[in-house]
Amino acid sequence: MVQLDLKLSDSLAREAQAAGLLTPQAIEQLLREEIRRRVSQLLKAADRLAALDAPPLTEAQVEAEIQAVREARSPYPFPLSSS
Repeated sequence: MVQLDLKLSDSLAREAQAAGLLTPQAIEQLLREEIRRRVSQLLKAADRLAALDAPPLTEAQVEAEIQAVREARSPYPFPLSSS
């Protein structure tokens, strides 16, 4: 079992408490619902992708996409060399 320590604003904590949302059961239900919602979104996205009439990416295209994302996320304005 995991114990969580939440830091909420006083007003949000009062509202959540008044709505019965700060009980372990309510928090568990909220988390399970959010997980189900995210899984549903992922499955819908997979269905949309499968419905596209496009050829699959080549390994080189996948590698290029991965590299582009890594570069976009990098805190450095230039690629780091491996030497």
